[in-house]
Amino acid sequence: MAVVAPLSRALVGQRYSFGCFHSSSTSIDLLRPSSVSAITHRFLSNVRLQQRQRVLLVGSDHYEVNATKYWDNFYKRHHNKFFKDRHYLEKEWGRYFSADKNQEAKVVLEVGCGAGNTIFPLIAAFPNLYVHACDFSAHAISLIKSHGDFREDLVNAFVCDVTCDDLCQKIVPSSVDIVTLIFMLSAVSPEKMSLLLKNIQRILKPNGYVLVRDYATGDFAQEKLTSRNQMIGENFYVRGDGTCVFYFSEDFLSTLFKREGFNTMEINVYCKRITNRSRNIVMDRRWIQEIQPVVELNQHVTAEGGAIDTSAVGLCTKWQLAG
Repeated sequence: MAVVAPLSRALVGQRYSFGCFHSSSTSIDLLRPSSVSAITHRFLSNVRLQQRQRVLLVGSDHYEVNATKYWDNFYKRHHNKFFKDRHYLEKEWGRYFSADKNQEAKVVLEVGCGAGNTIFPLIAAFPNLYVHACDFSAHAISLIKSHGDFREDLVNAFVCDVTCDDLCQKIVPSSVDIVTLIFMLSAVSPEKMSLLLKNIQRILKPNGYVLVRDYATGDFAQEKLTSRNQMIGENFYVRGDGTCVFYFSEDFLSTLFKREGFNTMEINVYCKRITNRSRNIVMDRRWIQEIQPVVELNQHVTAEGGAIDTSAVGLCTKWQLAG
């Protein structure tokens, strides 16, 4: 059984984190800054080569238009077995989900809930939570509702494409304490990410939080997709099953949220080198992590869905590799 050591900030002020992973066939080496620079240089060289030589996949818009179908097929194929339950959320984000004795229970919106690998561990750890869970895959929502721990008094699960469907039709405006986007934003095309952020702003409370975890540029999986000529846009790829994935750079992510009125304070890129000896594969995994509280809005959305001034909204985000 593999054991994962906790991440630590080994270099104060540096954007590097060191961890250790050991099993009979797999190990993770510590990455020094020089190694990280070499990884980045190698990755960028590969991307530039493909950008010079690539021919975009025929009908690349097809994957965006048919995203619902491909994700439906994904959940029909894998059910709830593909992603592990995210029990680390209590340790990582427990302070956001817990409520004081005199405080009302927190309301959470999980966007891109999939088969429930986030919401059911959360409910188990924080039984007073009320969770809205949405996904644009109808089959994913059916998996949620058929889960043994599903309770209608604790979970409101519904089909929704947050890039175009109005969340206020399903959720009371300004009623949500926390929005989680865990490996969800990367499944959205870059052109639609701003629409998603505008939508979740409407249902967030003035002192709410957005919690995000996602992939960073230079990740091993991105290198593999690049080498297979599966790029359909800058840092945007189509996998073999037709689902799409975006890899975030610090600049792109901070600019994206800043443009929508969020106020990013700190972003860190973390790296691990995983060696699978049985398969003779070295994988450099990269992810982004950030934390920041949301500040109060100058003017928040009304119960009737009125205008919103997002000039003072903040962001609490974290990115980590584990799915």
